[in-house]
Amino acid sequence: MSIRINTIATTLTLLTLTAMPAFAQDNKPTDAQIAHIAYTAGVLDVEAGKQALSLSKNAQVRAFAEQMVKDHTAVNEQALALVKKLKVTPEDNATSKSLKSQADAKRAALAKLSGAAFDKAYIENEIAYHGTVNSALQTTLIPSAANGELKTLLQTGLKLFQGHQQHAETVAAKVK
Repeated sequence: MSIRINTIATTLTLLTLTAMPAFAQDNKPTDAQIAHIAYTAGVLDVEAGKQALSLSKNAQVRAFAEQMVKDHTAVNEQALALVKKLKVTPEDNATSKSLKSQADAKRAALAKLSGAAFDKAYIENEIAYHGTVNSALQTTLIPSAANGELKTLLQTGLKLFQGHQQHAETVAAKVK
């Protein structure tokens, strides 16, 4: 079972890594695209957290999931307020569509698991997901943001999400 879980986590990591390079060449994302990517990533983690809350009985996994729902909801509310203030309409794009598609597939795979197998797969996915999103923020989204307020929000989010990744790694070490 652990080989299957590790395979699922590795597959998701590889799939998610392929989503972000859509802008890695000379085509930098616009602020509207960046806003949509960041918002989508947050919504997807809220959905994953809600799934964990409905399926997990592990207190540490549930506490982590509650934190993901709370933090990502708060950051997304800040992002929505900022785009409204700036009169920017978030623009759907290949990266945000790919993230959503992959997250939907991952949630479907996780829904087939239960107990410790679910807990382990969920936490491993959170480590991989936050690692990918953090990398995209550092290498593509923050450097590409033209608006200073958007850039600041992304930088604040990065610090928070790096903490999420560390928290997930701590929980993973305790989930058997």
